[in-house]
Amino acid sequence: MGRHRAGSADGRHWKTAGLVRWAAGRPFLWIDDEITDADRRWVAAHHPGRALLHRVDPRTGLTDADFAVLARPLTP
Repeated sequence: MGRHRAGSADGRHWKTAGLVRWAAGRPFLWIDDEITDADRRWVAAHHPGRALLHRVDPRTGLTDADFAVLARPLTP
């Protein structure tokens, strides 16, 4: 896990709540190398809109497979 998780009692990333506030119910994509199931659960519980949280391997960066996932329409 990345160093930015410190201080989150439930294991979510420090960015998660801020991104959900910024999205304000709008659909959004979040691409990061530190996204976990805790982030996915929190977004599902606190964001009424569509969202895709996509974890990228920091050793390889974005790959063709990642771009294929990101090109798909967001589902409700």
